[in-house]
Amino acid sequence: QVQLVESGGGLVQAGGSLRLSCAVSGRTFSSYAMAWFRQAPGKEREFVASVNWGGGSTFYADSVKGRFTISRDNAKNTVYLQMNSLKPEDTAVYYCAASTHYYGSTNRAYDYWGQGTQVTVSS
Repeated sequence: QVQLVESGGGLVQAGGSLRLSCAVSGRTFSSYAMAWFRQAPGKEREFVASVNWGGGSTFYADSVKGRFTISRDNAKNTVYLQMNSLKPEDTAVYYCAASTHYYGSTNRAYDYWGQGTQVTVSS
């Protein structure tokens, strides 16, 4: 059984920073491409960023490009999302996701999901 557990969410003022973590257990971490998605109240879940199996290739939504950075540490079985210059519109529940075969932006292609962590950005 694969488990994904997010942490690091919280309340921050606009312009601030947060780093989210997602710890993965249950199978060899390096066999998964990883991604972050988010869902704001009343909106559909949207892609934020993804990273391939070795960490050498990343992909970002236009709305976060230049402000967010995804990375992974295969020795620690963890993927990170460093979020800088946060805006109120970044407020959402952030989910990490894992896939054995894909690292794009389509949420249906991901096999495993965490429970989410709340990020709230005040203006």
